[in-house]
Amino acid sequence: MELNRKNVRTILGIAAFCILFAWALKNLHLAGELLGVLFRFLAPFLMGGAIAFILNLPMKAIEGRLFPHTRRPVLEKLRRPLAICLTLLALFGVLALILLIVLPELIETVRRLVVQVPGFFQQVQAQLMPLVGGNTEAAEFLNNLSLDWQEILKSLLDWLQNGAGSLLSGTMTAASSIVSGIVDFFIGFIFAIYVLAQREKLSRQVKMILYAALPEAAADYLCRVGALACRVFSNFFSGQCLEACILGFLFVIAMTIFRMPYAVLVGVLVAFTALIPMFGAFIGCALGAFLILMQNPIQALWFIVMFIVIQQLEGNLIYPKVVGNSVGLPSIWVLAAVTLGGSTMGVLGMLIMIPLCSVAYSLLRESVYGRLKKRGIDREKLAPAAAPGREQEKPRGEKKAPVGRQGARRKR
Repeated sequence: MELNRKNVRTILGIAAFCILFAWALKNLHLAGELLGVLFRFLAPFLMGGAIAFILNLPMKAIEGRLFPHTRRPVLEKLRRPLAICLTLLALFGVLALILLIVLPELIETVRRLVVQVPGFFQQVQAQLMPLVGGNTEAAEFLNNLSLDWQEILKSLLDWLQNGAGSLLSGTMTAASSIVSGIVDFFIGFIFAIYVLAQREKLSRQVKMILYAALPEAAADYLCRVGALACRVFSNFFSGQCLEACILGFLFVIAMTIFRMPYAVLVGVLVAFTALIPMFGAFIGCALGAFLILMQNPIQALWFIVMFIVIQQLEGNLIYPKVVGNSVGLPSIWVLAAVTLGGSTMGVLGMLIMIPLCSVAYSLLRESVYGRLKKRGIDREKLAPAAAPGREQEKPRGEKKAPVGRQGARRKR
């Protein structure tokens, strides 16, 4: 290898990276602290980028319908600010509507639970006693099972009085964390508005940096991966939000028809928890069943049956139509992505790990298909053999050649 200026610069860069990596391995604690400080510094901007990406989905739809056929420069300049303002108004309007509808019912539900929970346990205990009358040990256990709610409240007040110092310090720590989170959110929100206002300019600047710092082929590849990731994430989040709204409306309508309590509250809970792929709707079902159980156990059982019916309807009809194959990830890898994301980053990991795995799956499939094509290997040879008694399915668009002389293919 010729030691010109470019090669020497590459060798020095690799050597510096190896030295830095070796230092990080020897000082993991210090490296972790440095990464934590860097993450805290970048947290508002990362949050702002996430907010901008989410708000960009409705903003693009609104912007496309504002002055679609105009050629006036004034209207062209007003299109983006009007789209941002309408998007923010729609967002705040939805949040205000949810609070006005759900918050009073949530307060009333908490008040009812405080009153009904002691009586509910006593009622359950009274109904179980005739069933276990022949079992002396179970009957003795039920007789001794009593909850003195006045004593529990008194113990809670004593704990608050004795642990006032630790509670005060914990409260101050929590208050400082809340204030810091609010400040980060405010900075991130302002940053998101700037990103939305100058979306094209920022995209062009990022591409200029990539093409200036990297070879053209590598820059092309990164731009293509970025476009793929943006498309997959957009399709996934928009489809997931629409599907969650439809599912929540279905629960509100069905519970209203069957006169079940907490229809609006349970519908909102199911809609919010349905944003979590695969397992979210079951969390909403458990919460709704618990709320209804405190008031009417029979209706709680019917609610679970109704949930199973609506879940089957949503999984077989609504979800394929709304979300469809926009993610492009097989179901087994969806389950693996949800499990991995939930174990590493919680609910946020469940949301972002599916599109991330979808992008990785698409890139891996493209690479594998390209390598097979270069080696001249036909993918049809690698397909699993057809079951005995069944003909192997032909690819779509390929027709069987007619049999006989008249149907023989003519060579050109």
